[in-house]
Amino acid sequence: MNINGSVVDADPDDGHWNFFHSQGPWNTYGYNNPRVDELLEGTRRTNNQDERREMWHEIQRILRALTDQIALAADDLYRTVDAVAAIDLALAKARLAFDQRAVEPQLLEASGRADEGGHPRHRVLLRQARHPLLDPATVVPIDISLGETYRILVITGPNTGGKTVALKTVGLLALMAQSGLFIPAAEGSGLSVFPAIFADIGDEQSIEQSLSTFSSHMTRIVATLRSADSDSLVLLDELAAGTDPQEGAALARAILSRLLELGVLGVVTTHYPELKAFAYTMPGLENASVEFDLKTLTPTYRLVTGVPGQSNALVIARRLGLDETVIEEARRYLDPAAERAEELLAEIRRRREVAERQLEEARRARAEAEALRRQAEELLREAELERSRAREEALAEVEIELAEARELLRHLRRQAAREERPTPVEVEQAAQALESARRSVRAAARRRRSAVQPDAVRVGDQVEVPSLGLQGELVALHDGDEAEIQVGAFRVRQPLGVLRKVAAAREPRPTRPVTIAAPPPPRVEPELHLRGMRAADANQRLERYLDDAARAGLPWVRI
Repeated sequence: MNINGSVVDADPDDGHWNFFHSQGPWNTYGYNNPRVDELLEGTRRTNNQDERREMWHEIQRILRALTDQIALAADDLYRTVDAVAAIDLALAKARLAFDQRAVEPQLLEASGRADEGGHPRHRVLLRQARHPLLDPATVVPIDISLGETYRILVITGPNTGGKTVALKTVGLLALMAQSGLFIPAAEGSGLSVFPAIFADIGDEQSIEQSLSTFSSHMTRIVATLRSADSDSLVLLDELAAGTDPQEGAALARAILSRLLELGVLGVVTTHYPELKAFAYTMPGLENASVEFDLKTLTPTYRLVTGVPGQSNALVIARRLGLDETVIEEARRYLDPAAERAEELLAEIRRRREVAERQLEEARRARAEAEALRRQAEELLREAELERSRAREEALAEVEIELAEARELLRHLRRQAAREERPTPVEVEQAAQALESARRSVRAAARRRRSAVQPDAVRVGDQVEVPSLGLQGELVALHDGDEAEIQVGAFRVRQPLGVLRKVAAAREPRPTRPVTIAAPPPPRVEPELHLRGMRAADANQRLERYLDDAARAGLPWVRI
C-alpha cells in the first residue's frame, strides 16, 4: 500500500497508526477521527488476525469516504491554494522591498528621435543602485545610464574594484523589475522591458569538456551573437580574456562592433587598454571606470562614467617598496604616448573630482536656500494670519463702538420725542460717548493701514478712495494717519489706511477740463442746543446739524 508516497505494510500497526491516529508521529496535518483512533487502538489489543483484518477494512472504508468528500471540493481547494500562493508571493515581495529599502521601478520606453549613439526604444536609468545580495548599510551605490546617448558601457579598472558587481547589479535589477519586484535603488530609477537578457559572467572551466577560460567565454559569446537583437540586454564580463593580449584586444573590438550592429544595450568589463581609445572614437560606446585609492591601495567601488580606468601598476609597486631603479627601468619600456595618456587621465580625474565637490557644495547651498525660503514663507503666512486676526478684532471693536453711538443717538431722539430735556450730566455723558466712538474709529483706521503704509504714499501721489469711488491727488497729511485729497475742485479727508496708490499712466490722453462746482462747506458751530424744541423739529434739526458738521470736517460736536 502507498500512502503519501511511502510504501507501508497492509498491517494497520505498521503504517496507519503513524499516519492517521490523532497522536501518530507522522500525523503532521492534524487528522483527528475518534472512530479511526478506536479501530487503530483495537488492532493493538487483539491478536486475532480476522478481527484485525476487519478493523483494517473499516479504516480503509472511512478514509476512502473522506477522500471522496475531498474530491468533490477539489476545484475550490485548488483555487484556494493558488490564492494563498499569490498572497504569500505578494507578502514576500513586500518584505523583500522593505528589507532592501527598495523602490518601485519605472518601466521606461523612449519616445522621439534618439541621439546618434543612443537606442531608439530601450533605456536603463539606475540611480544609487545597489547589488541586492550585499548589505545595504555598507554597499557603495552606483549610477548607470544606458540608451540615451550611448548603448554599451565599457568598464575598466583593477581587479576587485567592483566591475563585476556593477555588471551583476544591472542584470539582477533588470530581472527583478521584470519579475514584478521593487529594486534597491533611489527614486526615479527605471528600466525598459527586455525580451532577452544575455550574460557571460564568471569562469566556466571544465576538465571533462576540455574547456579553458577563453573557450568557456567564447562559447557563450558565440551563442549570444547568434541570438541577440536590438531588444536584448547583453552583459559580458572580462571580454575576450584568457588569451594573447594583442589578439584578445583585437577580438574584443570586433565583438563590440558586432554588438553595436545588432543594436543591443549592454555593459562590458575589460582589462584591455586598447578598448579605452576604441570607446572614445566609436559612437554608441562610453567609457567608465571603478575608482582606486592610491593612498590606501584599496578600491572605493565608485563607478565613474565618462572616464576610463587608469593603470596604477607602477604607483602601487612603488608604494609596496619595489626598488626605484626597477620602476624607472620599467618606465623606459613604456610607450611615451601611453604614459602621456595616463597623465592626461589623471588630470581629467582630478578636475572631475573638483567639479563634483563644487557641484555638491552648490547643491548643499541650494538646499539651504530652499530651506530658508520655506522658513520665510512660513513666517510670512504667520504674519498675514496675525494681521488678519488683528484687523478682525479691530473691526469688532469698531462695530461695538458704533453700536453704542447709534444707541446714544436713538436715546436722544426718544428724549426729544417725549419733549424731555436731558440733564447736563446726560449731555456730558453723551458727548463723552460720541468722543470715545470717534477715537475708536480713528484708532481702528490707524490699525487698518495695512493696505497703504504711511511711507507708501507721499504728498503729490495719485491715490484712490475705494469706499467712495473717488480718485485724486494727495495734498496733505494730518496727524500722521489722516490724508487730505484734492478731488477736482474740492478736498476730502480720509483715513490714510483706506487709500490705495494709483500708478501714474504712461501717456495720459488729453481730456477736456471739467469744472465741478461744489458748495462751500457751511459754517457750523461746535455746539447745538435743542432745548425748547418739539420732537419732530428737533429730530430734523439734529440730522441737518450732523450732516453740516460732517461736511465741515468738525472732529467733534456738543449737543
